[in-house]
Amino acid sequence: MRVTFLGTGTSQGVPIIACPCYVCHSTDQKDKRLRSSVLIEEKGKHFVIDTGPDFRQQMLHEDVKELDAVIFTHEHKDHTAGFDDIRAFNFINKKKMEVYASARVQEALRREFAYIFSDFKYPGIPEINLHLLENKRTTIEGVDFLPVEVMHHKLPVFGFRVGDFSYITDANYISETEKEKIRGSKVLVLNALRREEHISHFTFQQAIDLANELEAGTTYFTHISHQLGLHAEVEKELPPHIKLAYDGLQVEL
Repeated sequence: MRVTFLGTGTSQGVPIIACPCYVCHSTDQKDKRLRSSVLIEEKGKHFVIDTGPDFRQQMLHEDVKELDAVIFTHEHKDHTAGFDDIRAFNFINKKKMEVYASARVQEALRREFAYIFSDFKYPGIPEINLHLLENKRTTIEGVDFLPVEVMHHKLPVFGFRVGDFSYITDANYISETEKEKIRGSKVLVLNALRREEHISHFTFQQAIDLANELEAGTTYFTHISHQLGLHAEVEKELPPHIKLAYDGLQVEL
């Protein structure tokens, strides 16, 4: 399995007009963070988790030529806004896109991209097959995805375990039952928004504590705001088994 971090940043945490310039103006490419998403390649199939506002740019940057399915964690715009751009893969792969989402996320997609679901299909709109995603093991294109339900303040969000890889974004609470699904992963991804308390995201220290508790081989932090600071400086604070992810990072399992 190969996992590519398409984006490790977030729209949250700090207003753009108040963004710390030392991060924005950093010459380190690891400080250039698009909205959080990953590409999973397994058994010859290609899956993207979430299509944020930067989805098109991410696909072009990583030269993704094939995409077999899109899987959504939740309905917030920083994870769904690029949904329209899956249309390119309809033309490239000459087939409908398989899309997996919970009932609540499906409702949001139907509301925000109503033209995709209209009885009148305007030429060139995205063509999809929409599948219901529930909190149980689901086989997608021959690959098993185990949803992990986490809480984003009061909003249920799906993380996923695929083999020995677990991906959790937009969370500030995971129940003991759901923790057992991801415990002992070879690679774990957790959101670590900033150092200060946040209503719906793990802080830097909370993510470190949870990574240690879950005993993953290696944990990567994602969904990082500029408030956390420069990649090179923050990395110095982390133990060897915990790292900051960065856009374009590839991990082989």
